[in-house]
Amino acid sequence: MEGIQLKNALKASAESREVFSEHIVVEEPLEIRVWDATTQVFQSLSVTMRTPGRDLEMVTGFLFAEGIIRSNQDILKIEAQGQHILLLTLSPEISTQKLQQERSFLSNASCGICGKSHLGSIQHHSCYFPATNWPVVPIEILLSLPQKLRNHQNLFELTGGIHAAGLFSSDGQLLYLREDVGRHNALDKLIGKAVQEGQVPWRDKILVLSGRIGFELVQKASMLGVAIILAVGAPSSLAIETAEEHGISLIGFTKVDRCNIYCGEGRVSAEARLLVKNTPQGHV
Repeated sequence: MEGIQLKNALKASAESREVFSEHIVVEEPLEIRVWDATTQVFQSLSVTMRTPGRDLEMVTGFLFAEGIIRSNQDILKIEAQGQHILLLTLSPEISTQKLQQERSFLSNASCGICGKSHLGSIQHHSCYFPATNWPVVPIEILLSLPQKLRNHQNLFELTGGIHAAGLFSSDGQLLYLREDVGRHNALDKLIGKAVQEGQVPWRDKILVLSGRIGFELVQKASMLGVAIILAVGAPSSLAIETAEEHGISLIGFTKVDRCNIYCGEGRVSAEARLLVKNTPQGHV
């Protein structure tokens, strides 16, 4: 299966030692180069550490989430140069020189915004915004989504060491799921799939994340007008502020019987909103 390797390891305890084979998530670099019509060469735009597989989706999602492209039609051509380089030709309306001046992307598996020159350069304004207090989703559906995501995480089942991002309908049906060693790459792959299929914006959708909610994940999702972001982990303060700014419902620490709603409780069924209102500091 693409994205995993079989490695030997030593299982050790105070009483015994045992050599065994284990599935390990692959982590390899991918460089994105964009054709510059002025210099007639491909210029490096980004280097990221990712799990190989669905690279075209990841690049498409990355470009869309960064506001570089507006649709899949803005990518005229993608070519692979070996296993670790993608060569892109974008629409002539997109200035590659401006990209080089304004952006210096260097991502790794734990951080999606490393290498950017200053915070202001990543405060994009999305062309999509979610509808106010819509859709309204029963709390029972929201609480069920992390387990539904987990049930379809094939690479996690083998390795136990990979992130996932899943897109669900408001009635709890899984639409797309992508996995990657980097949480921001998993989301880029998910966004790329939706952009390629023309399934944007996400105003009536729920984004479910397997880990914590960092600012960069909320920022990326906001570019698609997502209504609800739900995760099994904790959000950062900037993630909450960004969700509030973009009108997104943000839910963390989701378990089978409870969750924390940090903002946008109007999209959650009435009984959950009442619980939030009567709980100190808005924690469920």
